[in-house]
Amino acid sequence: MKKNIHPELKDCTITCACGASFTTKSTKDNISIEVCSECHPFYTGKQGRNKKTGNIEKFNRKYGLDSNKENKAA
Repeated sequence: MKKNIHPELKDCTITCACGASFTTKSTKDNISIEVCSECHPFYTGKQGRNKKTGNIEKFNRKYGLDSNKENKAA
């Protein structure tokens, strides 16, 4: 690397909205974030609020179609 052209890395404190904080290296002193690995639903296992049904099931419910019945024209 060339000397005197790269920014200086220093210790940085990252603070999440949930209150968790950790340190890393950055060009900034402090960074505020909204979601971290301690409060994100993927990492905590609390994904119950997320969409569980697919688009096809949602369409069938909206238009009253039943996936178990077959619509036969007589």
